[in-house]
Amino acid sequence: MATAVLSEVRARADDLSIWPASTTRSAHGGLAVGGVPLTEIAERFDTPAYVLDEGEVRERCRTYRDAFPEADVLYAAKAFLSRAMVRWVREEGLGLDVCSAGELELAVTAGFPPEHIVLHGNAKSPRDLEAALRLGVGRIVIDSPSEIARIAAAVGPDGRQKVMVRVVPGVSAGGHDKIRTGTDDQKFGLSLTDGGAQHAITRVLSQPQLELSGLHCHIGSQITDVKPYLVALRRMVGLMARVRDAHGVVLAELDMGGGHGIAYRPGEPALDLTALARRMRAELVEGCAAAGLAVPRLAVEPGRAIVGPAGVALYRVLAVKHTSETIFVAVDGGMSDNPRPALYGVRYAPRLVGRASTAGPRTATVVGRHCEAGDILAADVELPGDIRPGDLFTVPVAGAYQLSMASGYNLVGRPAVIAVHEGSARVLVRRETLEDFRSRDIGG
Repeated sequence: MATAVLSEVRARADDLSIWPASTTRSAHGGLAVGGVPLTEIAERFDTPAYVLDEGEVRERCRTYRDAFPEADVLYAAKAFLSRAMVRWVREEGLGLDVCSAGELELAVTAGFPPEHIVLHGNAKSPRDLEAALRLGVGRIVIDSPSEIARIAAAVGPDGRQKVMVRVVPGVSAGGHDKIRTGTDDQKFGLSLTDGGAQHAITRVLSQPQLELSGLHCHIGSQITDVKPYLVALRRMVGLMARVRDAHGVVLAELDMGGGHGIAYRPGEPALDLTALARRMRAELVEGCAAAGLAVPRLAVEPGRAIVGPAGVALYRVLAVKHTSETIFVAVDGGMSDNPRPALYGVRYAPRLVGRASTAGPRTATVVGRHCEAGDILAADVELPGDIRPGDLFTVPVAGAYQLSMASGYNLVGRPAVIAVHEGSARVLVRRETLEDFRSRDIGG
């Protein structure tokens, strides 16, 4: 019986289904991503570190382009952004969705055409709007009534800016309460239910400086079912028909946002992209035909689904502590480089690499090095019973919303990002150092 359990645990640990497609096994428990052994990356670049597979990112961009050939695919920069990521997305033919002047200016200075960028944000600062208008961003998504007059005034009497109105369609979807954005009880968008969206549309149409190019909605994140998207799309088409009837305006664009779910552990569900694209297109065509509308240009905004599975986090084990009930495995990172388990209760499938273990599995909790009881990277996971300080520890599906949400807590410093591709590795984002903290601290 014990042998059967051990075999099952080892089989789960050996499952590479959630890893980048380039991942290969080597002797003595080793793994390579993009043709580069993870042990080599740890030795050359230290830990913690993020490894990003360029080939996986590019292939996922192409998968989206193939699935949505008649739509605009906009990469959601908030998932992860760097100059290299900007270049890869641009070269693969995607647009970009940004949420701040910082993201926008990094993208444009890295060569991304601003006309293919959409600016989001529930509370856009004056700097955000100034940068968008100065650089010539393609679309600004209006998220609240107060933005209408602000944008019109910033555009000026002789200018014109394309905008969209973000609509809350009353659809609840997403992997956690904190990432469900399609209902009225959260901070984003304008309600379809209470008439807020319709009122905002009327106001936008009265502003000569603003050109209403279409409508936008985003119902949540980490969604693995197609149905909520179809319900939201149906309601959006209904609103477009009412805009046509009330104002004689046929809107040319419909952005259905992103939130496409991925698997973080073997066996977990992921959104079926092919089914999503096919059924959304069919629903859009049928709904517009029934309403007598011209079919608008569709847009989607994947972020996590492109970069999440392309990333791997590397850590060193610093300490192993056996208590009466739990084995704690402490690593050299934690909530400063990945706050998502503390924020959303995210579950990962960590793995020991760099040596082969013959020890039986033990249930352990992987924790970070920070002064918080909630600094937990992976609770109740099966690890080799002989795991020890100095071991190299990896977490797959680490490309999205980890480094982009990282902090300076305890002045540990944010990890480096290392790109791997066809057997070579290079630094994309260098490790944050104590000198970085000192140079920003100018008081005395």
